[in-house]
Amino acid sequence: MDDRSRQNHPVKLRESTLRAQLSAADLIDATAPWHRFSGGRTNSIWRIGDCDAAVVCKLFSAAADSPLFPNEPAAEARALSALAGTGLAPHLIGLHTTTLGPCLLYHHVAGRAFNGDPARVAEILTRLHHRTAPGGLRRIEAGADALRRQGLRILDDCTSSDADALRSACPRIADGSMGKPVFLHGDLVPANIICNAGGLTLIDWQCPAIGDASEDLATFLSPAMQSLYGGRRLDEAERSRFLANYGNAEAVQTYRVLEPLYRWRMATHCLWKSQRGSSDYGTALHLELAELQQL
Repeated sequence: MDDRSRQNHPVKLRESTLRAQLSAADLIDATAPWHRFSGGRTNSIWRIGDCDAAVVCKLFSAAADSPLFPNEPAAEARALSALAGTGLAPHLIGLHTTTLGPCLLYHHVAGRAFNGDPARVAEILTRLHHRTAPGGLRRIEAGADALRRQGLRILDDCTSSDADALRSACPRIADGSMGKPVFLHGDLVPANIICNAGGLTLIDWQCPAIGDASEDLATFLSPAMQSLYGGRRLDEAERSRFLANYGNAEAVQTYRVLEPLYRWRMATHCLWKSQRGSSDYGTALHLELAELQQL
């Protein structure tokens, strides 16, 4: 079954198909109730069961891949396996192949999407960046020249005068030395940070990577990503508190130098998404450009 057919498969029929195949593989309780999460923008996600024994079923969609944020089931499984027992990520059950596509199973983390003191995110991110990354993850090129190349490649896949305007708006920043590559979450937005009495847990690891720590800082601080996945932009005091509590001064300095390029590259991503039907990314594009102009 190709990806378009999977997406057009009625939700209840997809659920029934997954239930049958996963229970036949003895991976889930066939009698457990299924609850579909409605907030996911990238993949189809269900909670199977209730309370502490609940399991998350994540059905991947190849159509959700983007140049800046890939959607890689095997990479997510590697990341969760590498972080087992740390509390930084959910506990992996396994990655299973179904007729509807790759399906990841992990223990459900109860709580709510993060909307609190950014200093707490900085602290958990520091812990992650000190962990050894598993093998097989993608590597992100670092530095000003690399950010320019990445953004221009995205714009090559866009049309309209907006793409031309963004090419012309690319900030001119000299390339410089970068820090030691670290284990990156790759998609550090508020919706991917679960808050509960036990602390913070990072979810949705479908685009982990090895690269400069400033990558995760830039994604979390992006006004577009905060608005789309957190409902509001961080104010200047919150941004400053986040950076002050992140435990790598060199990475913070790198981020401050490269911030205009990170803003510009995120704007290219927003344009790419908006041209493929995600209208809210059009609004996010203007937020990112407004920040870029201030810088």
